[in-house]
Amino acid sequence: MVAAGGGEGGEMERRVMAALKASEARGDQPLVWAVEVARVVAGEEEGTAGLPSADLAGILVSNLCFAHNSPSLWKLVGHAVASRLLCPLHVLALLTPRVLPQRRAQPEAYRLYLELMKCNVTSSFLAMEPGPNRDKITKSIDGALQLSKIYGFSEIDVGHVIIFFMMFVITKLIDCILEDCGFPSGLTQDQESIYAIQGPQGMDLDAKGVYTEKQNEHRAQLRRKNTVMALDVLLMMVADRKIQSFLRLILLNMPDKFSALSQRLSLVESHKLDLETVLTANDKIYDLLMNIQRVSNTAYLPNNKRLLGVLGNMKYSGSMLGQFAGAGRAACWVIFDIYVENAIDGKHLSAISAIEILKETTKTLQAINEASWQETFKALWISALRLVQRAREPLEGPIPHLDSRLCMLLALIPLSIGAILKEETDVSGTEGNKILPKRLGLISSLQDLVLYSGLLVPPSSVVNAANAAASKAAIYKANYKPGGGNPGMMGQNDSSTKAVGNMLHLIVEACISRNLIDTTAYLWPGYVMSSGHLKDVALPQESPWLNFMQGAPLSSPLIDDLIATPASSIAELDRLYHIALNGSEEEKSAAAKILCGASFVCGWNIQEYAVRMVIKLLSPPLPSNSSTQGSVSHYLAQMSTLNSLLLGISYGDAIHIISLYGMVPDVAAALMPICEAFGSIPPPSNHRSNSAGEISVYSVFSCAFLCLLRLWKFYKPPQEYCLAGRGGSVRLELTLDYLLLMHNNLIDFPNSSAASRNSSNNIGPLNEVPTQPVYIDSFPKLRAWYFQNQACIASTLSGLCNKNPVHQVANKILSMIYRKMNKPGVPSGNLSSTSSGSVSGSSVSTSDDSYQRPTVPAWEFLEAVPFVLEALLTACAHGRFSSRELTTSLRDLVDFMPASIAVITTYFSAEITRGIWKTVPMNGTEWPSPGASLHSIEAEIKEVLASAGIQIPSCYPRGVPPMLPLPMAALVSLTITFKLDKNLEYIHAIIGQALENCAGGSSWPSMPIIGALWAQKVRRWHDFIVLSCLRSPFGRDKDAVEQLIRSCFSSFLRSSFSGFDITANRGVGALMGESITGQGLQLPMAPGFIYLRTCRTFNDTYFVSEVILKQVLEWADKLANGWSSNGPPNLKSGRMPLSGAASMAHQVAMLGAGLLCVAGGPLVIQVLYEETLPTLLLSAREQSMKDPRPVSSTLQGYAMANMLFFCGSLLWGAERTSPMLKLSFLSRRPRVVGTHMDFMAGVLDGHILLGCDHGTWKAYVSRFVFLVVKFVPSWLRDIKLDTLKKIAAGLRSWNEHDLALALLERGGPQAISTVVETLL
Repeated sequence: MVAAGGGEGGEMERRVMAALKASEARGDQPLVWAVEVARVVAGEEEGTAGLPSADLAGILVSNLCFAHNSPSLWKLVGHAVASRLLCPLHVLALLTPRVLPQRRAQPEAYRLYLELMKCNVTSSFLAMEPGPNRDKITKSIDGALQLSKIYGFSEIDVGHVIIFFMMFVITKLIDCILEDCGFPSGLTQDQESIYAIQGPQGMDLDAKGVYTEKQNEHRAQLRRKNTVMALDVLLMMVADRKIQSFLRLILLNMPDKFSALSQRLSLVESHKLDLETVLTANDKIYDLLMNIQRVSNTAYLPNNKRLLGVLGNMKYSGSMLGQFAGAGRAACWVIFDIYVENAIDGKHLSAISAIEILKETTKTLQAINEASWQETFKALWISALRLVQRAREPLEGPIPHLDSRLCMLLALIPLSIGAILKEETDVSGTEGNKILPKRLGLISSLQDLVLYSGLLVPPSSVVNAANAAASKAAIYKANYKPGGGNPGMMGQNDSSTKAVGNMLHLIVEACISRNLIDTTAYLWPGYVMSSGHLKDVALPQESPWLNFMQGAPLSSPLIDDLIATPASSIAELDRLYHIALNGSEEEKSAAAKILCGASFVCGWNIQEYAVRMVIKLLSPPLPSNSSTQGSVSHYLAQMSTLNSLLLGISYGDAIHIISLYGMVPDVAAALMPICEAFGSIPPPSNHRSNSAGEISVYSVFSCAFLCLLRLWKFYKPPQEYCLAGRGGSVRLELTLDYLLLMHNNLIDFPNSSAASRNSSNNIGPLNEVPTQPVYIDSFPKLRAWYFQNQACIASTLSGLCNKNPVHQVANKILSMIYRKMNKPGVPSGNLSSTSSGSVSGSSVSTSDDSYQRPTVPAWEFLEAVPFVLEALLTACAHGRFSSRELTTSLRDLVDFMPASIAVITTYFSAEITRGIWKTVPMNGTEWPSPGASLHSIEAEIKEVLASAGIQIPSCYPRGVPPMLPLPMAALVSLTITFKLDKNLEYIHAIIGQALENCAGGSSWPSMPIIGALWAQKVRRWHDFIVLSCLRSPFGRDKDAVEQLIRSCFSSFLRSSFSGFDITANRGVGALMGESITGQGLQLPMAPGFIYLRTCRTFNDTYFVSEVILKQVLEWADKLANGWSSNGPPNLKSGRMPLSGAASMAHQVAMLGAGLLCVAGGPLVIQVLYEETLPTLLLSAREQSMKDPRPVSSTLQGYAMANMLFFCGSLLWGAERTSPMLKLSFLSRRPRVVGTHMDFMAGVLDGHILLGCDHGTWKAYVSRFVFLVVKFVPSWLRDIKLDTLKKIAAGLRSWNEHDLALALLERGGPQAISTVVETLL
């Protein structure tokens, strides 16, 4: 043979082929050939390379295919591979693209290739030992099979080559088998077929003179045998556990690349019977499918006979939920109860939709608890039903929050479940009428709710709606005929059909309206009550919306009825929305009022549409002849409609409901141009006051401005804005900048936002995502006030010169105030003077009323108000103003410009925080006195807290008048002058926030005084006021906070050991309470409810984190020991099983995570990962951690790991893609988790010394890594490879080999080579 090529490679090929020809001439055996070739290679590569030889493999394979395609040369290759003269993987990689396409034309070569494959393709032959030729062989394999191109890697190493080779060969062999059996392969049209009809001439045969017909028959039979053998080789490969691990690596880290194999398996499964017939393969096809199915099962399953080597009788690999019964099972879902109750606190608004949070929380808890979707959805429904029952007869007060609770149950939870079902449909598609598993779980969960009659009793306000829903179902059932079609519209007006309804009927209606289930739910057993129980049920009244849809004009009675009755369909809202856009001025205003009425507040089946319509109307479309959005004339033309909308969203729970839908950023963006426009227009010269309720520029501005300010805590004192040294505020509170960032984020991620905020129905233009970002710089007047407000919070006011325009406006405001008090004039002075209340340098004339009244735009007015307030407070402090005159002045200021209440709030809050004003006695002479009400309120607060296990000292000794700082006394005196007028609710909402904030910012225990004064003013609010005052002790008393946290744990755990009813008064019931109200406050008060109402007043959230973690450890120690004098009563009777103790520790950790997440938010969770828990492990300050018993140390580590993991998973989840969640806190996860894993690696590597018990550390690391591997493997892709390797090495030193391997397998493409090296 003449060697191809030149140079050193060509010379080596000539020498090799010469040696082979010489051996062949001598009649040597192939083994001798191999020895001769080895000599040539040794001489050729001496001193420069070693074995196996990369060049020799290329020479031999190029001659095999097919220049010298003889059996002897194949035997030579086999001997060379067996003697490691050649790398098996390299030879097979070079042969595969040459032999497979020619397997029909060269069946002999294909047979010998399969024989070679059979001997060398198991995991024991795959290792590539380090050597000088390994990189060269790796590149040669990559070049032969084009692995880099196929799998998308620019740089490929040994580990990648091995697993990609296995994936490539397995995929190609399946294609060969399918094609050889006459079935289509998985190749796409643009891929070259591996089936070749013709090829080079056949192999040189040793036997000469064989007839052509016999040769062809033999080769046809050989082809059939080759197909069977290919299946055998394939089975041998996929049955190898290490090769399965290689394939799993691709599935876990490159699932899109694994899809090629999944596609082939689908084809094999579809032709399974035919393949078994053709190949007479018996169970081989089944074995092939089952082996690769094991690869697809990516869930980590540890040794089920060991729990960290200690808790031997616990089924470690089983479902955690399966180890609980009764209240214990309910306790696994305590996060649901904590979240929904926390979300109902209207004092805290969220920019993220509750639908989004509920969806992610539900998916997380379903995974962590390893529960069925039926049980998951049932737990969610029951938590929401408990939420409603907890305040089903709400206390009378300014904001009862029952509407928000019903919104959570009947709108937000159905929408969140709908989002989960939509994800399932998007992934699985719909096959005919097949119901997917999650939807089946929803149906089963709803059917199970029939058993919980105690939770289904409707509040009195929704009894009629429940009865109407039940009557609708009764009508359907009465008219139903099997196979007779849908009777949904039959007998709808049959007034003789009536039924008793409960909350289940409202839930089912909410699900039907959103297409989550269909009307066959009306036929469920027990859903419609029998007629014998229906004697006293009131008949449903005809809806006024029917008249409206029939074209009735919007008369006053009809408007009132429509406001009071929620719409029942989107079509009704659409018609109303059309009128609000295109009707007359009166019709527009009426339509706006109707939209903000019952449809907005309690139209649960269509509520999301009503909310979106109202927000859309706040940004009225431009007329056809206008080109400037936000122009003054544009908004003036819509004044009446805007006033109706603004007043509508100021009532009751409206702003809170908007927050629950995640629409706060949209409302902020809509209100800013309204404020800018109306705040730039001066009022008419005859403007006097807004108290009469007439519509004016000032009133519309004030309403819009105060609504805007309610969206974030504009009055927060400086210490709450301080940085914690970690790149964020102490709490994740809303600011105007953050709201605009969230709003503008919707433009960057329109698809994601639309998916998360819209249900499956479509409401046309209302689904539009904003196209233009909104920046505060676009509103110069608002921006100026925003910065002035921040300056007012941060520091005292600076003086103004007399000619300053602000100075002049402030003088006019003071003149107006003095005139109303009938003061003839004020001596000269200046703003900073301690002896005058005038801003000017001369007396203020009060002769000309119109001249003295400040008719300036609202922004100029507000800019001057802080200086007016300073002058008034200074005058009062130095005796020039009486307390009554100061209160009257402030009230006149608010009457003239209602928006002034915001500036008063900010200024007084900041001044109270600074503590520079004297205190004044609330004695009833100068300032209003709380009288005996104060001691009554304080006693009730102590009684309520004592019922929850919290003891606080008295703050107000009898006989001594209570004292308040002057600004606070002025503010509370001002607030009690306002009448309880519905038209003033937009002011009352600001006042309530202001009072609580001022009380929290003062070192004085002020809230009971404020509560007592208001209780005297509105006696029917007494219980509501007591409940509000419960927050006051926890803002300044760490001991009270610690007692509250301890009480939460003890109430939750002390009552979680008996019974089987998920709703029983223990566990979650004891923690959160069954009923807070009912003929007044219900005692004892549940500590969990108090915690959720007070946790945002905790000043030191890091202290809270330490206390919660300490409680988790204490309870783990108690559970491990099996008894405690302070522990659960039934633990005293004997030792509980260790598996039960571990299950209880799971509950303890879940509770701790839930309490910490709502109190501290993302930043405290970050500190828990980076500082709190590592510090605890390093210091081991508690005696129980220094020298614990073996089981106790293990359970403490187990509980700590659970709590840390639950905190992270609730905050970050596994695969959250929502842009809102990413913008809020998701981006921090890689750094936070990475830092903690680095700490683990440092300890395991011996560079960091621990202070805790070794058993605690071992349990902690093993459990945390197990949880991450099992539930959130995506976290590991962001961890440094060196960190993963160190942790894996530590786990292997504890004989946790499977866990170490599972950790590396999920470490992303970066860890592939490490896994391969570990396995081989």
